[in-house]
Amino acid sequence: MPEQTAGFPGHERGSAGYRGVLVGLAAAGIATFAQLYSVQGLLPQLAADFGVTAATAALSVSAATLGLAAAVIPWSAAADRYGRLPIMRSAIVAAVVLGLLVPLAPDFPALLLLRFAEGAALGGIPAVALAYLSEEVSPVHTAVAAGTYVSGTTIGGLTGRIVAAPVGEYTDWRIGVAVVSLLAAVAAVVFMLAAPRQLGYRPRSRHDGGPGLGARLAGNLRSPRQLVLYAQAFLLMGGFVAVYNYLGFRLGMPPFNLPQALASSLFLAYLAGTWSSRAAGKAAGRLAGGRRNVLLASTAVMAAGLAVTLLQTLPAVITGLVVFTAGFFGAHAVASGWVPVLAAEGRAQASSLYNLAYYGGSSLLGWAGGFFFQGAGWAGLAGFVGVLMLLAALLAATLPGRAGSRNRHTAGRRLEE
Repeated sequence: MPEQTAGFPGHERGSAGYRGVLVGLAAAGIATFAQLYSVQGLLPQLAADFGVTAATAALSVSAATLGLAAAVIPWSAAADRYGRLPIMRSAIVAAVVLGLLVPLAPDFPALLLLRFAEGAALGGIPAVALAYLSEEVSPVHTAVAAGTYVSGTTIGGLTGRIVAAPVGEYTDWRIGVAVVSLLAAVAAVVFMLAAPRQLGYRPRSRHDGGPGLGARLAGNLRSPRQLVLYAQAFLLMGGFVAVYNYLGFRLGMPPFNLPQALASSLFLAYLAGTWSSRAAGKAAGRLAGGRRNVLLASTAVMAAGLAVTLLQTLPAVITGLVVFTAGFFGAHAVASGWVPVLAAEGRAQASSLYNLAYYGGSSLLGWAGGFFFQGAGWAGLAGFVGVLMLLAALLAATLPGRAGSRNRHTAGRRLEE
């Protein structure tokens, strides 16, 4: 049976429980996102090996993110019934096993099928992680804690890319993917050992008289603020993945002509996101305008970085990519951490809807960007992503600032602003 403590106020910052939550979720984020994006740095090799176009090769990324998007709501429903930790543990074990099967795919359709299944298994982590965090950490620290979790996801995304691509170039893409899956298995063990028992979780059953799954989903979908945050996830993540999907193809062409192992080193720009996600979480609680203004500022930083990547010099591309990445993860940390705080009912479902939008954008827009890249080069792709960011900013501007936000719970007031 799940652990339950009535009125548990959440682990305070600096406590062993707080550290355990953050270390455990950071490890889970590493395991999840290392596997999810391990093939992204290998897309040119996949295209050559299977004889497909750049946009078709990018389906190997989209298949996994689509599987994740399809699975987050079922995973969140299971987490409400059986507990957060048991579900996350089951998901991470299944994902590691499937990740080790991906390199054995005999053809491209089989690869897509395995990637979809792997993504569906991985969905159990982001579907539940923020709900677990919001229940186990004191409300006054959730913004910073969410930023720390997102930092772990950036390290995972970075690890998957910078390990798989060089190993794959000097051996084979299959070996590159297998090595990342083994590293994810190590991170999964750290998660199992570090994450403390759940004390804030209250088990829910169909007989407890509370709102059902459909009602909890509908309640969040009726919230205009939540819908705006879901739109941030769809638009910004879609643009972000589109840039990273086709960056390797661009750098392999004139005037750069970089070998794939060297081009993959540009994924080190993810380290900017590791810093910016925590910085944005802190700024959201301190600066005038709260989360909304930090979200808008982060989107503006993304746009500035994307504009710099249009220049035809490698230093400019690197600089622009670092700025673009920092802006994206700042925006994501703010938006994803805001969603469960605004949820009056169904925190797990609120976060799952955010993840549905997030990975839906990754799957659809990240793939669609390939047509702009193939038709008009990097300028076409940048124009496409720029429109997505503009739409996201216009929607984000409708969110309330610090003065306009209200929460009936005094402990959560600062966090909702």
